[in-house]
Amino acid sequence: MAMAAPTGSAAPVAPALCGHLALLLLLAAPAAHGYSFPQQHTMQYWARRLEQEIDGVMRIFGGVQQLRGIYNENRNLFEVKENVPRKLVEKVAGDIESLLAKKVRALKRLANAAEKFQKAHHWQDNIREEDIEYYDSKADTEYDDPDGEEIEREKSNSLKLEFTDDANFKTKVNYSYAAVQIPTDIYKGSTVILNELNWTQALEDVFIENRKEDPSLLWQVFGSATGVTRYYPATPWRAPNKIDLYDVRRRPWYIQGASSPKDMVIIVDVSGSVSGLTLKLMKTSVYEMLDTLSDDDYVNVASFNEKAKPVSCFKHLVQANIRNKKVFKEDVQGMVAKGTTDYKAGFEYAFDQLQNSNITRANCNKMIMMFTDGGEDRVQDVFEKYNWPNKTVRVFTFSVGQHNYDVTPLQWMACANKGYYFEIPSIGAIRINTQEYLDVLGRPMVLAGNRAKQVQWTNVYQDALGLGLVVTGTLPVFNLTEDSSDRKNQLILGVMGIDVALNDIKRLTPRYNLGANGYVFAIDLNGYVLLHPNLQPQIINFREPVTLDFLDAELEDENKEEIRRSMIDGNDGQRFIKTLIKSLDEQYIDEVFRTYTWAPIKSTNYSLGLVLPPYSTYYIQANLSDQILQVKYFEYLLPNSFESEGHVFIAPREYCKDLDLSDNNTEFLENFIALMEKVTPDSKQCDNFLLHNLILDTGITQQLVERVWKDQDLNTYSLLAVFAATDGGITRVFPNKAADDWEEEPEPFNASFYRRSLDNKGYVFKPPYRDAGYRGLDLENNTIGILVSTAVELSIGGKTLKPAVVGVKLDLEAWAEKFKVLASNRTDRDQLGTRRCDPSTSCEMDCEANNKDLICVLIDDGGFLVLSNQEDHWYQVGKFFSEVDANLMSALYNNSFYARKESYDFQSVCAPEAQSNTGAAPRGVFVPTVADLLNLAWWTSAAAWSLFQQFLYGLTYSSWFQTEEVAGDSMEARETSCIMKQTQYYFSTVNATYNAIIDCGNCSRLFHAQRLANTNLLFVVADKPLCSQCESIKLLQAEVRAPPRDPNQCELVDRPRYRKGPHICFDYNATEDTSDCGGGASFAPSLGVLLSLQLLLLYSSTSRHLLPPATCL
Repeated sequence: MAMAAPTGSAAPVAPALCGHLALLLLLAAPAAHGYSFPQQHTMQYWARRLEQEIDGVMRIFGGVQQLRGIYNENRNLFEVKENVPRKLVEKVAGDIESLLAKKVRALKRLANAAEKFQKAHHWQDNIREEDIEYYDSKADTEYDDPDGEEIEREKSNSLKLEFTDDANFKTKVNYSYAAVQIPTDIYKGSTVILNELNWTQALEDVFIENRKEDPSLLWQVFGSATGVTRYYPATPWRAPNKIDLYDVRRRPWYIQGASSPKDMVIIVDVSGSVSGLTLKLMKTSVYEMLDTLSDDDYVNVASFNEKAKPVSCFKHLVQANIRNKKVFKEDVQGMVAKGTTDYKAGFEYAFDQLQNSNITRANCNKMIMMFTDGGEDRVQDVFEKYNWPNKTVRVFTFSVGQHNYDVTPLQWMACANKGYYFEIPSIGAIRINTQEYLDVLGRPMVLAGNRAKQVQWTNVYQDALGLGLVVTGTLPVFNLTEDSSDRKNQLILGVMGIDVALNDIKRLTPRYNLGANGYVFAIDLNGYVLLHPNLQPQIINFREPVTLDFLDAELEDENKEEIRRSMIDGNDGQRFIKTLIKSLDEQYIDEVFRTYTWAPIKSTNYSLGLVLPPYSTYYIQANLSDQILQVKYFEYLLPNSFESEGHVFIAPREYCKDLDLSDNNTEFLENFIALMEKVTPDSKQCDNFLLHNLILDTGITQQLVERVWKDQDLNTYSLLAVFAATDGGITRVFPNKAADDWEEEPEPFNASFYRRSLDNKGYVFKPPYRDAGYRGLDLENNTIGILVSTAVELSIGGKTLKPAVVGVKLDLEAWAEKFKVLASNRTDRDQLGTRRCDPSTSCEMDCEANNKDLICVLIDDGGFLVLSNQEDHWYQVGKFFSEVDANLMSALYNNSFYARKESYDFQSVCAPEAQSNTGAAPRGVFVPTVADLLNLAWWTSAAAWSLFQQFLYGLTYSSWFQTEEVAGDSMEARETSCIMKQTQYYFSTVNATYNAIIDCGNCSRLFHAQRLANTNLLFVVADKPLCSQCESIKLLQAEVRAPPRDPNQCELVDRPRYRKGPHICFDYNATEDTSDCGGGASFAPSLGVLLSLQLLLLYSSTSRHLLPPATCL
C-alpha cells in the first residue's frame, strides 16, 4: 500500500498515524551511504526550475505574443464572425428537412404508381419467362470459385446493357433501365414471380421521371413481398462468391416499412422428442426469426418442456437491438432436449411476458411464436384465460422437422388466435417461413388505407451497392384490388424505398467555422446517431444496421442523458455543461466546457444538435480583396520557398470542385497549386471562405517565421523544430528539414495536439505514442522528438477566439540531460559539477548525481512517460508508465493523482477468435449412407429435398457444412465487428503535491509527486526499487477486446435507455379476415435435380472454403 502526506488542495488519502511518523523519519534520516531522499521543498524548487525553463523556451520560440501582434496588425484582412448556435441549428435542420422532403415526394409518387399499376394488372396463368423483358442484375455478376475457376453462369434471358461510371453512385450505372434482383432460393420462372416482374416493369418510367425532377436522387427501390427487388438505376449486383442469398424482405428497412412495431415472445419445445436435426432446425429457426426484428421491436425467447424458462439472462421483453439479439443467438445454441411436452407451461409463460406492463416495450403488435415437433393438446383453457374474446395476441405455430404427428392442434391454435400455421420440414424452409408472418401483421395496415401510409426513416446502414453509409425513407405499398364480394384485399405488396447518402446530409452542415472541436450531430427516436464525428464503423457490407447510441458515441453523463431525452421527445433547447471528452487518438481524457443546442428536424423522426466550445463562438473570415497580396501570400505555398520559410502542409479540404484530393500531402499541394494557376480564390467553383482563410494564414505564419524563428538558433535550446498550425488549414514547420520527421496530421482539425491545445491552458506535451510491445530504436541514428504546444488566444473588440496553435519539438536525448541538471543540486554558478555526497557528509540525493539510486520522471496527464533521468527509459518514452514502473504508477493511481475512465468502442473490427477443434466430421448436416444412396425411394423422400434446402441454406450458414478445423483455417483473413474496451487515465487533482511511501516492508519506496504549473506534466521522484517483492498489478491502458458479455447486457436491459417508437400503431382492424391461417405445403422436385444437388451437397460438405456473408441493401 502507499501512504501519503498530501499538501496543497488535493483531498488526502487518510493514512494511519504511524504511517505519517514512518514517512517523516524516512525522509529526514540519512542513509548509511551519506545522503537522504530529497526534501519536499527541494523538489518544489526543482519543479519551479523546470517550469521556468519550459516557459522560457516557449516564450522565445513559440511566438504566442508575436503572433497575437501579427493578427492585430493584419486586422484589415479579416472579419470576426459569430456562430449563433440557435440560428445555425434552425438553418441546418431546415435544410435537412427540405432535402428529405424532396425524397418523400418521389417516394409517394412511386408508391401511388405501384398500387395503380398492380390494380390494373391482369393476372396471367400461362405467362412465360421469355414474355418478360428485364435486366437481371445477377446475370453480369462474376462468381469466382475460391479455387480460381470461374463458375458457369445460369442461362438468362436478361437484357444486355452498357454501363458508365457515375460519381454519385460510386459505380457503373445505366439510367435508361431499372435492375431486378431475385433471391437465389426463389425460382424466377414461377408464375407468381413472372407476374410480379410484369406489372413492376411499369415502375421504370416513374423512376426515370423522378430523377428528371430531382437529379440528386440515389437508389430508388421497390422491395416486393414476393422477394423481387427492382431498383433504379440499373447496375450489376454486388454478390459474394459462389452464391447470393440476399432477400429484400429480411432487410431492416423493409421490415420497418411492412409492419408496425412488435412485442414478440418465442417459445421453443425442448422435450425429449425434439432431438438431433429437429432441434438444430429449431435453433436455426429462432436465429432467423430474430433477424426479422428491428430496433423498434421487443422480444424474449424461452424454452419449455414440463416447465418454461428463458434461454438467456433476460427475464422480460428486451429491445431487439443487435447486442440483445446476439445474446439470444448465443444462448439458443445451448438448448438441450429432455423431458415431456407441456404446451400450457410455454403459453402461460409467453402471455405473462406480454402482460408485463412495468417494462419498456413496443405496445403495438403482440405475438407468440411457438416452435414444436407436434403435440395433441390445444390448451384452449389458456387462450380463454389470457386472449379471448379480444384476441389481442396473435399466435403463430411452427411444426418443425420430419414427423408423422397430427398437426391439426397446431393449426387450430393459430387459426383461433388470428395467427398462422407454418411447416418447417427442413433447413431450406426456414428463411421463407420465419418471415411470412409479416404478411399477417401487414393486414391491419392495408385495411387502414392512407392512414397507414406513413413515411419512416431508417437507422444508418451500409448500402449493398457501394454508396457507403445511407438512410432510407420507406413507404408501404398496398394491394388495392377487391374480390368478387367487393371485400378489400388485405395483402401488402411490398415496400418502396429511397436512399439518402449520409455524405449528402453532411454537406448541409457547417464544419470549418465551428473550429476543430465544434460539430453537428443528429439522432433518431432510438437515440442512435445519424450524424456524429465519432460515427465511423470499421466493417462495410455487414448485415446489421449501424446502431451507435449517442451516449456511446460520447462519454456518458447525466447532462447528456437529459439532452438525449429532450431530443427524442422532439423538443428544442440549449445547455452549457462541463463534461469529459476523449482525445482524437483515444489516449487522453479532457474535462471541457461545451454548449449543446438542439432542435427537431420537422417531418422526420430525427433531431439535430450542435456542440460548440466557448472559444468557437467567434471565428475569422478572411477578406483578401487585394489581389497583389493574394499572389504574395500564395507564393509562400510554393515549395521553392520552403527552404527559407519552412515547410508548409495544407489541410486536404475541398477548396474547389475540380481539386483532386490525395492522401499524400505533397501530391495534394501540387494539385492545389496547379488548380490555383487556373482559377482565382474568388472563383464560383471554389469555397471562397476556405480559400481566403488558407491564403491569409499562409501569410500570417510566414510573418512569424520572419519575426521570430529565423532569428533564433534552435540548437542552443535543443529543439528539433518549431511549428504553427491554424484553423485556416496551414501547418508550417521550421526548418524545412524537420518536415521529414513530421508525423502529425496535415489537417489541424484531425491532429490530436491541435485539438487538445485548444481545450487545455498552458503547454501541452505530447510524446510519440509507444505501445507495450515497443522495444526501442538506436537513439544515435533516430532522433526522438516531443511536441510541446499551446493555443494562441486573441481578444478582438471583446471577442475571444483561438485561431492557431504554436509549439516546439524537443530533442529527447538533449532534454533528458537538461532535465537531470534542472532537477539537481547544481546551481547556476556551479556548472562544472555537482556537489557529491560522501560518508562524512549528509546531503540530499538529486536526479543527476544519484541517477543510480533515484528515479526522476515527467509523466503527462494520460500517464505516458515524457522524460526520465534513466537512460534505459529513453526508448520507453511515450509508453504508458505502468509498462515502465508498474509499482510506482499504481501508487500514483491509488493516491488519486490519476482517475480512470473506462468505455467501449462498439464500432471496432477484430480478427475472428480461434475455435476449438472438436473433431473433423461436418457439423449438423445429414450425410446419407450408401444404403440410402442406393435406395430410390430415399431420393424422392422429404429427407432428400431437405438436403437440397440444407445446401442452399448452408451456403449462408457455413456451420452446417464446415468442420471446426476448416473454419479455423479459412477465417484468418476475415475480420468481424467486435466491441473493444478502452481505458484512459487523467489528472484528478489540481496543483497537488504528495510525499508518500509505498509500504512493502523491507522493500518500501519513497516517492514525491508534484504537478508542474501551466503544463500537463506530473514531476515524480522515487527511490529505485530495492527488490522485486513489492510487485503491483500492472494497470492496463491499451485497448483490448471486450470479454464475452462485457458490457453486461443482462444488467443493462434492466435500466434501458430512453427511446420512443413510431407514434402510430396498426395492429387491429375489425374488418380483418383471419380465415387464411396456414396449412402444409410440400415440394415435388425431380429425381434428376435431386441427384445433381446431392452430389453438389456432398462436394460442399468436404469443401475447405468458407463463404463470405451476404451483403445488404
